[in-house]
Amino acid sequence: MAKLPIITLPDPLLRKASDRVERVDDELRRLMDDMLETMYAAPGVGLAAVQVGVPRRLVVLDTSGEDEERRPLILVNPEIVSLGSEMRVHEEGCLSIPDVRIEIERPASLTVRFLDREGKPQELAAEGLLATAIQHEVDHLNGKLIIDFLSRLKRDIIVRKFKKQAKAEAAM
Repeated sequence: MAKLPIITLPDPLLRKASDRVERVDDELRRLMDDMLETMYAAPGVGLAAVQVGVPRRLVVLDTSGEDEERRPLILVNPEIVSLGSEMRVHEEGCLSIPDVRIEIERPASLTVRFLDREGKPQELAAEGLLATAIQHEVDHLNGKLIIDFLSRLKRDIIVRKFKKQAKAEAAM
């Protein structure tokens, strides 16, 4: 397994919709393992393939607590089939937008359909943090970021900051 570099704002790839995964094979499972290692090392609770520069519809998640046994979840071609009516506010961060945290209101529960690590169809009902994390990662697959929940002014300030940072790093 290998830790992969995580792309950050303002990388334009983060704004592109990811392509469907055509088949689950050993190469894709290697990517899944590398993504899990990258997510745990970051540390984060979810990671979309596009965040490691692979614009495919693949997500890894683990919402277990620090003192709990790891419960990795892999979603290939995830599709949210239903959202609950109750809403939940949660402060979200993003590995592609370091040090930015935003309170976002999302449905507190959902049902998602996906292929698992072996390529078998699955359906999962999720609530709380897991439901929030799934919505966050599916947003990534559609080119949407947490800053899109902000006003245009606040979003522009964050984007400018990251562009300036990227320019400074490129000049080094």
